[in-house]
Amino acid sequence: MFKFLKGVVGGSGTGLKDLPYNIGEPYSTAWGSWVHYRGTSKDDGAPVSIFALTGSNANDGHLAAGRNGVKRLRTVRHPNILSFLYSTEAETFDGSITKVTIYIVTEPVMPLSEKLKELGLKGNQRDEYYAWGLHRIAKAVSFLNNDCKLVHGNVCLASVVVTQTLDWKLHAFDVLSEFDGNNESSVGSMLQYDWLIGAQYKPMELLKSEWAAIRKSPAWAIDSWGLGCLIYELFSCTKLSKTEELRNTASIPKSLLPDYQRLLSSTPARRLNSSKLLENGEYFQNKLLETIQFMEILNLKDSVEKDTFFRKLPNLAEQLPREIVLKKLLPLLASALEFGSAAAPALTALLKMGSWLSSEEFSVKVLPTIVKLFASNDRAIRVSLLQHIDQYGESLSSQIVDEQVYTHVATGFSDTSAFLRELTLKSMLVLAPKLSHHTISGSLLKYLSKLQVDEEPAIRTNTTILLGNIASYLNEGTRKRVLINAFTVRALRDTFSPARGAGVMALSATSSYYDMTEIATKILPNIVVLTIDPDCDVCQKAFQAVDQFLQIVKQHHDKTSTGDTSTTSMGTSSIPGNAGLLGWAMSSLTLKGGKTSEQSPNAPAISSVPLASAVSDASSNHVVADSASIKPVHISSGADVADHPIPVSPASSDGWGELESGIHEGHDSDKDGWDGINPQEEPKPSPSLANIQAAQRRPVSQPKPQGTGLRGKTTPKMSKDNDEDLWGSVAGPAPRATSQPSNSRANKTVDDDDPWAAIAAPAPSSKPLNVKRSGAFDDNDPWAAIAAPVPTSSARPSIGRGRGTKPAAPKLGAQRVNRTSSGM
Repeated sequence: MFKFLKGVVGGSGTGLKDLPYNIGEPYSTAWGSWVHYRGTSKDDGAPVSIFALTGSNANDGHLAAGRNGVKRLRTVRHPNILSFLYSTEAETFDGSITKVTIYIVTEPVMPLSEKLKELGLKGNQRDEYYAWGLHRIAKAVSFLNNDCKLVHGNVCLASVVVTQTLDWKLHAFDVLSEFDGNNESSVGSMLQYDWLIGAQYKPMELLKSEWAAIRKSPAWAIDSWGLGCLIYELFSCTKLSKTEELRNTASIPKSLLPDYQRLLSSTPARRLNSSKLLENGEYFQNKLLETIQFMEILNLKDSVEKDTFFRKLPNLAEQLPREIVLKKLLPLLASALEFGSAAAPALTALLKMGSWLSSEEFSVKVLPTIVKLFASNDRAIRVSLLQHIDQYGESLSSQIVDEQVYTHVATGFSDTSAFLRELTLKSMLVLAPKLSHHTISGSLLKYLSKLQVDEEPAIRTNTTILLGNIASYLNEGTRKRVLINAFTVRALRDTFSPARGAGVMALSATSSYYDMTEIATKILPNIVVLTIDPDCDVCQKAFQAVDQFLQIVKQHHDKTSTGDTSTTSMGTSSIPGNAGLLGWAMSSLTLKGGKTSEQSPNAPAISSVPLASAVSDASSNHVVADSASIKPVHISSGADVADHPIPVSPASSDGWGELESGIHEGHDSDKDGWDGINPQEEPKPSPSLANIQAAQRRPVSQPKPQGTGLRGKTTPKMSKDNDEDLWGSVAGPAPRATSQPSNSRANKTVDDDDPWAAIAAPAPSSKPLNVKRSGAFDDNDPWAAIAAPVPTSSARPSIGRGRGTKPAAPKLGAQRVNRTSSGM
């Protein structure tokens, strides 16, 4: 045979040169005289199986039977019958002898006996797999006997092969013939090539060539006997050598034994029809078979059945044979998700199965499906993708993320659901390192600019944290333009105390990106104000940040005074008590997208509300990043966050990462008071916070005269004319010596002396500070803007729609009359 293969490779055959397949190594076993080879397509390298049968001359009986098998395999199509791809005949010369070889190319399969040894299944998993395989072969035999009125003639272990998805398929159709039961007068052989069947596989009537009795018997009589032989060889793990061995039933399962005995009945008419064998509910009812059958008819199931099934599938998959799950269930699940027949919970099962694959297999079998799912309009699918992005995000290439994934994910930034906006924001910690600088500067920062003034305080807080974590992926020019303004002008002035704390943490984490002038004139003046913040956690972080930046400035001064001109900046990793970790703030957004409340400034630091009632399950996965290297480190949960309790947050060893540390402890903590607060529509700031906000707006240098009047409250709004420079429009030099008693405007003009007014935090809806009604300030009295009015004994009457003693405007009609008169 190897000599023959050498001749094939050398091209000595007359018809093999045109074979569009490469012949590989043979398997050790095959049915009859056939040789089963591994093969590949010459076009795309796809794997195939090649069966070869060689005869000494063109009239060889084996070749005639082989041609019958080729014809039958080409015309008979069934899911449980081997799929035919190609066939040809070739002549080879061995000296003076001419040999003819038939080639059949089929889908890639492997002999069942070799596959069972490779799998090595034991116990219940082996029985479940055998039941599934027998169910497939019984359906194929039933199709031939009952639907096509054909007789296979030699059903046995050698006539069964296994596909790459571990499906059992029937082949070896050389003996296949029509059942000639209607022609009882015929005395000839009904099976023309029955001499190819081994004597141990023949029932008694076929062994004695009693064709009259065979024609009077049911069409399934011969193949039912063959099914019995297959069952014996399967469970005894030995090849049948003689018919008497079939009486040994010690290895046959008890639930299958009655049907096994009926299949091997000595009376042909009493043998069990293969279709009746499929009705054995006791044997064929197992988890593996039911799971595969459900997946194969998924389109016929309603949404409730699908949802229930896919929620149970992750736990069920752990109980099934691992090889079958990965090679059979995983492709079915990926296909169902890709074509929309599977529900969103199926993604959890897909990722769990994918975690059992190697990284190379995961990239081939799972990632293409996930990338296609990002284009789905199903909000449940999008939520599930974002919730589990830490499980597959590292496997996505930078090109795929930048060109295919990000454009679909970015739609979540503007979604009406706060829950989806928050998930989209958190996903950027995984995706941002894979984005190009053009995408980050031209698209991502625009979305983050809007999210930093989002109505949800948790989103504003996490936006600040994200900016601190992705700072290393920004170019130097973008960092100069964005970071200080985003952290000092917006974050440090937020009405939500954890957002202010996040701003302090972000500045500390990115301290290596600022020069001494920025630290001294822009950062320290804004952080010092927070050392008297009513929230003790913000105060603690502010004191640590002040110490850190003062130490940086002092070291710079020491170096310059000694003549050392090297410009070095000390990062947060070298500051004791500040390990440089930025973690997500705990979200209080619910799965339904309910609003979270901003903590009242005078609320107690320790909350008595249970954590589970205020914190979203979806935000229980803590994501932290090292701000020194700013490379994300993910602590993920493989289970669906909607079905499982919140995992315990890892303890933080740093001095400023307490936004998440200790949140899951059973006792109250002064670090998590903002997570458990009850929702409220409009928080009222305390006088203390109002004074702090007023102090934040005051410049640090000597005031200079200004004649601008008080400005009324306005909603913060980004300028549409400056999209290219999101935070650059508010970037300003050191705090100027200008008195600014309020951060709101009375008209729509922009005050050039107020560089932060365009992005100032939303003013609380409580009563504003009492201010004078006069149109100008007293330069000698810096507190005149917020002084209480002089009490009066009675209110002045109002005239018309105005207030106080404002004179009424002249009537327009009289003016028109006067102009008309003068004209005349």
